[in-house]
Amino acid sequence: MLKLYYAPGTCALASHIALEEAGAPYSAERLNFKNNQQQSAEYLKINPKGRVPALVTDGGVLTETPAILAFIAQSFPKANLAPQDAFAFAQVQSINSYLCSTVHVAHAHKGRGYRWAAEETSFADMKRKVPETMTSCFALIERDMLKGPWVMGEQYTICDPYLYTISGWLEGDGVDLGKLPKVVAHRKRMEERAAVATVLAEEKAAA
Repeated sequence: MLKLYYAPGTCALASHIALEEAGAPYSAERLNFKNNQQQSAEYLKINPKGRVPALVTDGGVLTETPAILAFIAQSFPKANLAPQDAFAFAQVQSINSYLCSTVHVAHAHKGRGYRWAAEETSFADMKRKVPETMTSCFALIERDMLKGPWVMGEQYTICDPYLYTISGWLEGDGVDLGKLPKVVAHRKRMEERAAVATVLAEEKAAA
């Protein structure tokens, strides 16, 4: 059985939803970030990065959301969470890499400036920039990356829980949702899915 380590409000939500969508046999263990559990000696043996998500598999531990999502899609092909065509799958990976390496990083400048700078004034400057950078990122997503009802068009894929997860941070990042009708509609479609409702309820109950 797979085991997912997560914390509410983090990008681990995407992997949690994907596991549920895939019908995977898994358990989910919540880490208490308020108590800094992600930096505990016990957890660092699982994920030396001290972050979530981490997915324990029979082959070892996987970290980083795009890798975990691809693993889930390929391990449970009957769920049809990724296209079989090599180019289309590369497009999925391209979108998820953008969400991971650009959009998530732009968001993280709001509360984790210490990762990039040491001066308090730098933290404040990075935080002020977040509404602009996140607005820019999502303007691109709205215009060029949402191809239909789902990110890849008619097929629901591992891109969808990832976009849903990060779009949930927009209000807190000062982004005007009125300019993102496709993103907002996508979020509503996601919340109508049984797997999403199940995971949200599980994470709320565990909090």
